[in-house]
Amino acid sequence: MIDAELQAAARRVIDACVARRLMVATAESCTGGLVVAALTEIAGSSAVVAAGFVTYSNDAKHTALSVPLETLRQHGAVSRATALAMADGVLARSPVELAVAVTGIAGPGGGSAEKPVGLVHFAAAARSGERRAKEVHYGDIGRAEVRRRSVGVALAMLEELALTYAVP
Repeated sequence: MIDAELQAAARRVIDACVARRLMVATAESCTGGLVVAALTEIAGSSAVVAAGFVTYSNDAKHTALSVPLETLRQHGAVSRATALAMADGVLARSPVELAVAVTGIAGPGGGSAEKPVGLVHFAAAARSGERRAKEVHYGDIGRAEVRRRSVGVALAMLEELALTYAVP
């Protein structure tokens, strides 16, 4: 799963964070820990990676990351609001400057007309207060490919946030 393209993306995140002395943590649902796995595939990642939260169920999102139950009820697990709450939860529970969160429907089942297979929500947040969200519709391209592409997007968001982070 961690192919050369994802390894290169993870290396860019690690290098950007080492240069700026930033620590990161992840919150993952549909990727099941693949983002943090890609980061820790890189030698020297312990200087950057603090934690990875795999919160697959709504209960785990709530108990481990304090995603409000009302957010989950009103917007669902696969939503911009939940992704942002997951990223905020990482910052609240980890001594890091940067967090990324991924929640989506990798398939092959689980989709609906409103939230089809291949829908993934991402959020990245910085301790400085910056927050970014992204919604991607991959379509029904297969579970493994949705997850692989999602890892790439999450790493790109982390890299961008690291490169623009205002170091005090």
